[in-house]
Amino acid sequence: MSTNERLTVAVLGPGGVGGLLAALLARAGNRVICLAGDETARVLDKDGISVSSTRFGDFTARVETAAELREPVDAALVAVKHTALAPALDRLPASSLTPGTLVVPFLNGVEHPAALRAHYGDTARIAPATIRVESTRVAPGVIAHGSPFAEVDLTGDEAPADRLNSLAGALEWSGLATRVLPGETAVLWAKMSFLAPFALLTTRYGLPLGEIRTRHREELTALVEETAAVSAAVGAPVDPAEAVRRYDAFPPGTKSSMQRDAESGRPLELDAIGGALLRAAERHGVPAPVATRVVADLRAAGH
Repeated sequence: MSTNERLTVAVLGPGGVGGLLAALLARAGNRVICLAGDETARVLDKDGISVSSTRFGDFTARVETAAELREPVDAALVAVKHTALAPALDRLPASSLTPGTLVVPFLNGVEHPAALRAHYGDTARIAPATIRVESTRVAPGVIAHGSPFAEVDLTGDEAPADRLNSLAGALEWSGLATRVLPGETAVLWAKMSFLAPFALLTTRYGLPLGEIRTRHREELTALVEETAAVSAAVGAPVDPAEAVRRYDAFPPGTKSSMQRDAESGRPLELDAIGGALLRAAERHGVPAPVATRVVADLRAAGH
């Protein structure tokens, strides 16, 4: 689906992912309001968002900014790290949302939709999304999109289909390959099943994916199989062999965002990824000895 319907979209967290989404949507003619702190807002107001991308080209997009949302929007994209989610939601108050607003979290992990539903109640419709992309905020308002792909899956068991399709059309029109998929649990765990082994092991050993899949292949395979077993237990079966094939196809120097956070001394999304995996395993009685050990090692290292 592709449509040039113009939407008003708020973006909470205009970093690597949020900044790319904001810039692409704004370039396509949508009204974009970035919710950000004073320093980032000053840069965006003055210079816009500059994107460097082999797929989308090098361009600068103008956006609006606000410290917090104060008006109705069609959709609010939540693109902060899980570690910053709770305080960031102050910028997206329930009073500014309507029952028709889509709140679309682009977060890692599987537990955040329930947390957002508890936070907002019936004020908005939570429509989780996953994105496959390598995109980095080099500086406030400066985004480097490094991957040759940028693909979005939208879902939302309680979100109106017309709203989801409208947002999907706007994303598609902006250049992002976008799908609307049924089954929120299946969509979130499809990403979790790929992300968790990749993030946990690259961070545990401080090595890029190429070295993980050669020097630590047995451990990688075991962790993939554990994660797939947990995913199947929650009702989202995945093929572990397919995950391994995808890892093998990635450039050897690929790093996970968790690994990059560790290298930069930033807080890790360890609980949102590893912790959530172990909690689901315990709930469903699925043995996860490799995941348990790797998460324990990362926690022991101060993460």
